[in-house]
Amino acid sequence: MTSPQTRLVDAVRALLGPKAVTTDPTDIAPWLDDWRGRYHGASAAILSPDSTAGVAGIVRLAGDLGVPLVPQGGNTSMVGGATPPADGSAVILSLRRMNRLRRMDANAALVVAEAGVILADLHAAAEAEGMRFPLTLGARGSATVGGLVSTNAGGTQVLRFGTMRALVAGLEIVLPDGQVQDGLAPLRKDNRGYDLTQLLIGAEGTLGVVTAATLRLVPIAADRATGWIAVDSPHAALALLRVLERRSGDAIESFELVPGEILDLVLKHIPATRAPLDSRYPWLVLIEYATPQGQPPARDALETLLGPALSDGLARDAVVAASEAQAIAFWRLRDSISEAERAEGPTIAHDISVPVDAMPDFMVSAAAAVEAAYPGVHATGFGHLGDGNVHFHVNAPAGLQHDRAAAERWRQEVGAPASRMVYDLVVAAGGSISAEHGIGQMKRDELARLSSPARLAALHAIKAGLDPQGLMNPGKLLGLAESARAP
Repeated sequence: MTSPQTRLVDAVRALLGPKAVTTDPTDIAPWLDDWRGRYHGASAAILSPDSTAGVAGIVRLAGDLGVPLVPQGGNTSMVGGATPPADGSAVILSLRRMNRLRRMDANAALVVAEAGVILADLHAAAEAEGMRFPLTLGARGSATVGGLVSTNAGGTQVLRFGTMRALVAGLEIVLPDGQVQDGLAPLRKDNRGYDLTQLLIGAEGTLGVVTAATLRLVPIAADRATGWIAVDSPHAALALLRVLERRSGDAIESFELVPGEILDLVLKHIPATRAPLDSRYPWLVLIEYATPQGQPPARDALETLLGPALSDGLARDAVVAASEAQAIAFWRLRDSISEAERAEGPTIAHDISVPVDAMPDFMVSAAAAVEAAYPGVHATGFGHLGDGNVHFHVNAPAGLQHDRAAAERWRQEVGAPASRMVYDLVVAAGGSISAEHGIGQMKRDELARLSSPARLAALHAIKAGLDPQGLMNPGKLLGLAESARAP
């Protein structure tokens, strides 16, 4: 008997043509694993519509046949959020062919981008119009608009511009029953009840498929400066940020904290990197400063700001990039941290947030607690201190990177319980176990373990109400069985 998956593939081929269907296992293989290489799925096909009507047709057919769909963009999820189940029950719904910019309006500071538009391409298109889309991250060359919306992506400019949620002015959505909700109009005021746009942002493809988004743009900064600053502690770093903010308004767009020991790993493992400062310091800050038209040059302004901070002892040393190439080199040090840690050995990564003012204490106390509980590990945090989000990593003792079996034993016997401890500490501090990467399948059980009954009941009821068959990105964010039992 022909499987439902095969019948779906045949029906989509008849409806949308051969370009919309990929069944060659060699072509499918690169899209079955997550970005970190920790989750491995199976799928009989990739379905690739090039229009919203095509997406709606596929969703309706899948509903009729009971075939789960896994929406996928650039497949850059850090939590296995776009990986199909290993049993082959689901079919991948790729939005990559939906890669058009439908409208660019520099006067209104808006762009309508389809879900498959790559972030780097959006940046380039906005800049050609004298504007910019103020969200960037390491995966900008492959991450797509639909995935950024569905995960409520953050990145390095949240301090000034907010997460993706703050940059979305409207969405076009295909709901799980195949109906299209056109909410692209950028309405400043709209009180028609539940906000479907906001509901779909961060839903990780579990409540419907984002096919296009109206996004907010900002003018290109007239001038930018990048600084590399040495401080004594996370507490000193936050105090420095508060002083700089008071003196500069909203000119600071990024404020990234890097431990000196992590910089050492980058210099050790990443070719052609060098420390911006001559001496070694316990903590470093990477700062991006932007000025509008009519203001003094950004480099001069940043150096003027940093002068009193150095005199007062808030900062121990500092350098401002003298060229664009030097600024890129500074950012490469920050962007290479994960790669350097992987080269050093096994790492358990945690994308967490706590209230901003509580973050310095948390970074110090949580690291000490984890290291005391699990001798031999090393715990540290880095990242977006200014918005209360750091990437808190628990690193294995040196030497395991060349022994795959020993590394996996460490992950199971030490890494897993240490990870639970980190999340317990985060919740105790009033924080979130996922600041910007999402829940996916990696954190699904921890979400269930640590969320309040009221929160879980609401999440499951929403999922069951919009997707009663449980066909949209199954196994992500919430457990299927629990959602099916929700009232």
